[in-house]
Amino acid sequence: MAKHHQKVPSEKLRERILGYFSLLRVPLKGEHLDAVLTQAERERFSHLEFLERVIAQQANERRERSIEWRIRQAQFAEIRTLEGFDWEFNQKAIDRVQIEALATCDFIRRGDNLALVGQSGVGKSHLMQAIGRQACVLGYRVRYTTSAGLLADLTASLADKTLPQRLRYYGKFQLLIIDEFGFDKIERLESPQAGSLMYKVVDSRRQDKSTILITNVDFEDWSSYLGDPPLAMGILDRLVDNAIIIKIVDGKSYRASRAKRSNAKLSKQ
Repeated sequence: MAKHHQKVPSEKLRERILGYFSLLRVPLKGEHLDAVLTQAERERFSHLEFLERVIAQQANERRERSIEWRIRQAQFAEIRTLEGFDWEFNQKAIDRVQIEALATCDFIRRGDNLALVGQSGVGKSHLMQAIGRQACVLGYRVRYTTSAGLLADLTASLADKTLPQRLRYYGKFQLLIIDEFGFDKIERLESPQAGSLMYKVVDSRRQDKSTILITNVDFEDWSSYLGDPPLAMGILDRLVDNAIIIKIVDGKSYRASRAKRSNAKLSKQ
């Protein structure tokens, strides 16, 4: 003889469902469930449509929180996006199609490195921070630092004997952006071990992690800049060999242009 299941009252079923979501740590609000139930009855949703409407909001909110967390963890110097970049200013020097292709972050998936070489003020940092931000949106763990900041951190770790831990820290990110390499002589002034420390960072990431190096020092000048030709060659071998290399040649400086406009305004006053 067939058993007949007693129908659970809708109010009790509602509370049970909310309890299940709470147990699963999915923050489903009662009013959201009620709104979806009302819409489902009115528009005759299928079971799958109803389920999608119930969980989509929570999934999207969790995704946004994860993106925000990765962006905070990246420690970008500024909020930069490709949409906010002035493509017209250096139209001849910067290949927009190439930069936008890099923003798909396929190079991170492949574990490729990227070296961006060019004079100061042409927008290198803006572009790479924008790509780093897009990587955060796509789910990659990113860390941004200047060369001086990185070396100051590692030099301090030599003093308290935590260098292995700091190398593991910088090695865990799927994308490490090192900005301002060669911006001035601060790296060598701050630490005589600068070249060795930079080598250790790059070497610790060479398996399947991507590193972006932003510099105004062309590769043939690295030996004299670091003051140690063998170390310079070691870094180049690990960082630049088979890397994506972009050289911004004859680009105009945004900062110089803004300074000229400011001076022109002052002279008219």
